[in-house]
Amino acid sequence: MFVDIVKIKVKAGDGGDGAVAFHREKYVAAGGPDGGDGGRGGNVIFVADTNLSTLVDFKYKRKFAAERGQNGQGKKCKGRDGKDIVIKVPLGTLIKEATTGQVMADMSDKQPVVLAKGGNGGWGNTHFATATRQVPRFAKPGLPGEEFELVLELKLLADVGLVGFPNVGKSTLISAVSDAKPKIANYHFTTLSPVLGVVKVPGGGSFVMADIPGLIEGASEGVGLGHQFLRHVDRCRLIVHIVDVSGLEGRDPIEDFQAINRELSNFSALLADRPQLVCGNKSELADEAAVERFRQFVEGRGYRYFTISAATRQGLEELVYAIAQELEKLPPISRYEADFVKPERPETDFTIFTIHRADDAAYVVETDWADQLLASVNMDDYESLQYFQRILRQSGVIDRLEEMGIQEGDTVRVGDFEFEFVF
Repeated sequence: MFVDIVKIKVKAGDGGDGAVAFHREKYVAAGGPDGGDGGRGGNVIFVADTNLSTLVDFKYKRKFAAERGQNGQGKKCKGRDGKDIVIKVPLGTLIKEATTGQVMADMSDKQPVVLAKGGNGGWGNTHFATATRQVPRFAKPGLPGEEFELVLELKLLADVGLVGFPNVGKSTLISAVSDAKPKIANYHFTTLSPVLGVVKVPGGGSFVMADIPGLIEGASEGVGLGHQFLRHVDRCRLIVHIVDVSGLEGRDPIEDFQAINRELSNFSALLADRPQLVCGNKSELADEAAVERFRQFVEGRGYRYFTISAATRQGLEELVYAIAQELEKLPPISRYEADFVKPERPETDFTIFTIHRADDAAYVVETDWADQLLASVNMDDYESLQYFQRILRQSGVIDRLEEMGIQEGDTVRVGDFEFEFVF
């Protein structure tokens, strides 16, 4: 199964929590805090693998998560960093952020790319010891790792792309000039997925040729099988347009040529300007007058024309030399520059909250920062509890509760924590 576009979710590992611990050793009284920091969460890393040619594996697994960092421990032991997760994709895969469609990475070489970074580990209680607070019984939680919904889109890396209507001889041509072995049969849509082949130029050099499944009119709008493969022509430096000049299927070569070029232009304006060589195939079955008519039409529009027969290998050597000469003039295969800007992690705004009365008459404080605050507080520790109360006062929660008429002893619920209000 050839799959060239999928949507997946990736999640980097969260950082481990800092530890609350105290030094315990014989003959050492009041050893002090020695809680270690949490480990960093694992990263999500993408790597291009030349042994892969399709994204089919992502049809069955769509969620990928790196390992969480280990929590800190006593004796100032730092938690172990979470293991990175390495995701292998075919060479030429574009990675886009699903919501915006912006490019995050172009996997056109074997250089690994870190797409999602793991969260930093939280600080142990060692960091919070001061002259006035010598026994801190709280630590910081680890930060969450980055997570993204991604679209993976495979755009084959080929120097030359063969385009044309179904059954015009593209597969026969690539099998004759390269080591590719595509399925060849005398019916439409024999080729159901792109085929890559390395073409060796006599005298030295080589280039990569791609057999793109046959296009039909309306392909750029989703008609037929070939529309999904137009993206694979996108990177090709040179287009070789194959046209059946025999007329055995009752089609006019000129109309076929114009129709395919319209589809390329409708799909991408850049494709319309891509250098193109035109080949009149199945010439051994064609009328000479028809071949000459088509040649004059093509050359009259500024294209180089070649009369070939892929089946008998007529004109193929001349075509390969011409392709190699054209490629020498052209820039390398295009790469997509990453244009996605990761949003900065917003600082917590403790002034944003809402308060309402629940059915049981409790005052419920709803806010995005409740979990973050509670994770850093040890309710059994007096100093830590004071910090919690100070945040509620500074954020305006206490003032708002008093405005709503709260009475001493009334229940207040913040996240999963519930307490009685005391003036």
